[in-house]
Parts: sequence; structure tokens; C-alpha cells
Amino acid sequence: MSQEVELKLTLPRKALPALRRHPLIAGAAKQGNAVTLDNTYFDTPELALKARKIAVRTRRHGRVQLQTVKCAAASTGGLTQRPEWEQAFSGTFDFSAIDAPKVRKLLLRHSPDLAPVFSTRFRRETRLYTQDDTARILMMIDTGEVIAGERREPICELELELVEGQPLDLLLLACRLAADIPLMPGDLSKAERGFRLHLGEPLTPLRAETSTIDANQTPVEAFRSLASSCLRQWQANAVGAATGGTPEFIHQLRVALRRLRSLLDLFAPALPADFVDDWKARLAQNADTFAEARDLDVLYEEILAPVTTDDAGHSGSEAAAVARLAERVRDARDQARQDALRSLDPAAQGRLLFGFSAALYALPANSLIGATDLRTFARLQLDRLLKKVRRRHAAAADRVPAHLHALRIALKRLRYGIEFFAPLMPAKAGKAYLAAVVRAQNALGFINDVDVARDRLAQWAGETPELRAAAAFVCGWHGRDYARLGRRALRDLDRLLPGKKPWGK
Repeated sequence: MSQEVELKLTLPRKALPALRRHPLIAGAAKQGNAVTLDNTYFDTPELALKARKIAVRTRRHGRVQLQTVKCAAASTGGLTQRPEWEQAFSGTFDFSAIDAPKVRKLLLRHSPDLAPVFSTRFRRETRLYTQDDTARILMMIDTGEVIAGERREPICELELELVEGQPLDLLLLACRLAADIPLMPGDLSKAERGFRLHLGEPLTPLRAETSTIDANQTPVEAFRSLASSCLRQWQANAVGAATGGTPEFIHQLRVALRRLRSLLDLFAPALPADFVDDWKARLAQNADTFAEARDLDVLYEEILAPVTTDDAGHSGSEAAAVARLAERVRDARDQARQDALRSLDPAAQGRLLFGFSAALYALPANSLIGATDLRTFARLQLDRLLKKVRRRHAAAADRVPAHLHALRIALKRLRYGIEFFAPLMPAKAGKAYLAAVVRAQNALGFINDVDVARDRLAQWAGETPELRAAAAFVCGWHGRDYARLGRRALRDLDRLLPGKKPWGK
């Protein structure tokens, strides 16, 4: 078994000439002539191997045929480390050399049922990059397509495969290339793309992953694990949004950036101050690019749309005015969506993703922090967040919108902290506490949405009496829920905040 360490980068086909001319590519030693690779991926009719994240492939290059078995591993920022077994293929599968017993047993059990599922055909140009005798990296430009029946999808990738050195060397090389070429990390392997094409599955927005940290990790190790999860969410949704996906991609991209910024705050005592300050600022600037589109989505869908229905309780003239106001907001929302997509420069997102990934890998070890118990670290940080929530809760007793908004933000940060550290808490108690925090945060979120809508609808209404009346009607229509949810959120927090904490004393 070999351990494959590679970084997959995607790029537009029109950027290929610039990539080939780049000094780091052009100056690397050619590894033979370009070759055409025909690959066929096999599985059972029920896709039993896919379910276990195992890929079986045959590859033909001229008269040479190879059999390859790969096991999937988590990919972050396009960087993947996974086990691989490769050998000559004589026409029948031979899994006797697989030295992972569970993998070999599964393959032998399903071997009689394996059949072709999809194929890939691409041209590969290979060069060898070397740096100061410390790193040797294969640079492979692949252009072709994935083929699943009548469905086809283009391949245009640069794969960096580590021959000698450290994974960080791949990321640093990617950063240098991405400074000049529009590259994006690609977390989907050709096998994953093929199965998606075979099944006709579209890209869907990626939500936050469940935390998998454990108490044996140091704070820096836990941070790396959680930050990698946020990176995967950020990257997947940036790709989905850039390819014309639904507005939910933009929302989940912002969620990923928000979670990553909260994570930097949470682990700041264990991290270099310049790393925290630099990336908090850069991530905030990136998130601001997409804020208007998401804010107008909420304003239209959550606040205006319910009031435009026939059973909203308005008269004919009120309905017409509300419809006019809704049309203005819808037009502004559509424009904001277009602006957000234009601002979603894949090359800029790629540079940020590569840069953060490299900085994450390069975080220095700290013997003092390394000796810190993760449970103790989590308790201290969650206590700090809870203390801020209690202060904001006391201030929000006056129901002033700014104070309620500050309480909502503090609750959101506490929520993220609990989600990040959840594996360190008793499952039942942690889940119940988190649910109460989320309930209060969502209630305060609705209140904030109405408060924001009140100001923005007044701006759209201007001095037109009918539209001013429509704006007042919309906010008044939500008035009962506004008051009820505000009372309930503060009352629920009255009970929750003084109570027992699931992370201990």
C-alpha cells in the first residue's frame, strides 16, 4: 500500500495557456510526453463499494493496463491523503495484494458482481517540480471528460502529487500559482464526480459538519480539525454558488465564514495573535461581499412574502400597495444576487482558501499550549461566552432593538462554541442546552429581521403615502409574533442562563 498525498486544483479551460506558460510550470522538468488515459470505474449494481468510500478502477495507457484501489479520505482545501493500491491488470481483478484486511474482505465478497459504472478519458501532461532538495512534486495537467452513459462533464485540473516533502509544500506551491492563475481547490475526486454524474445528483449546499474533536487533542489540534471542517463548507458552497446554484449556496458560504471567524475568537488564546487578527479581518471582508444578497433574501422571503398572500387580511388597496412594495424589494434582491455572483470571483476565493489552508498547516507548536487539557480549555472559553450572554441578557431587559440584537449575536457565538466543543460534553445535556440556545437565538433573529425591515421598507417607500402605509402594514402584520417571540426568548433565557451548564463548573 502507498499513501497518496495530492492537492487537486480546478481552473477554467481558457486559463490553460497561462498555466502552461507560468514559470513554475514551464521551468519544471517534463516527465515524458503527454499521454491519454482511459479509466473505467467499477462497482456493484447497488454501488456497495461507493457506500464504503472505496473506488476500483482500471486504467489503460497504450498497451499497459493497471488496476487501482483507493479508499476515500477527508479532503480539505483540495488536499487529500489516502491509501492506494496499484498493480498490473490482466483482465480479471486480483485483490490478494490489498494489505488492509477489511478492505480486501469487502472487495473479495463483491468481486463477482463488479461491473463498469462510468469512465473518464483525459490527456495528462506531467512535470516534476523541485525546490532546494527539500520538496519534489509531480505537476499533472489533466484535460478531458467524465462519461456516464449519455451524461458528460469536462475535466480541467492541475494535480499536485507529493513525491518528497511535506503536505505544506503542496499548499505553498498552490499559493504561488494561484497568485497568477485562477485556481480553485477541488475536493471532489474524479471518482466522486463520476458517481454523481451516474446518479444524476446536482451539487447541493453543504451545511456545517458535526464536530469530531476528542479530549486527547491539544487545543491547536482541535482547532485544525474544526477549521478544516469550516474550510470544506466554505469551499463547497463557493463552488456551488459560482456554478449558478441556488441562493442557499451564498447563505451557507457566509455561515462557513462566520463559523470560522467565531472559531478564531474561541481559540485565540492558543493561537498566534497575528494569525488570528489577520484572518478575522480577511474573512470578515470576504463575508461582507455577500451580505446584501442574503439580507434581501430574508427581507423578501421571511417578512414580505407572507403578507402578499390572499389571506393576509388586507383590503384591495392595501394589497396593491404591498404588492408594489414587494416588487421593489424583489427587484433589489435579484440585483443583489447578481452582484454577489459577480463578486464571487473563484480566483479570489481560491487564493483565500489556499492561503488559509497553508497558514493552518504552518501553525507553530507551543509546548505550553500543547500541555493544556482540552476540556479545561473548552470550559474556560465557554464560560467566557456565557458571561457575555448574561451581560447582554441583562441589558436587553429594556427591549431596545440594539440591545436585543447584541444579545442575539452573543447567543450565536455561544451556540457555535457549544457545537464546536459538543463531543466533550454529556450528549443528552449538551443537546438540550444547545436546543434552548438555538430557540432563543432564532426568536431574536426574527425580531432583528422585523427591525431591519422597518427601516429598509421605509427607505423604499420614500414619500409615497400608499407605500409608507404598506410598509407600516407589513411590520404591523408581524407585530403579534414580534412581541410574543421577544417575551418568550427573554423568559426562556431567564430560566436557562442561571442553570447547570453541560460543560461543567
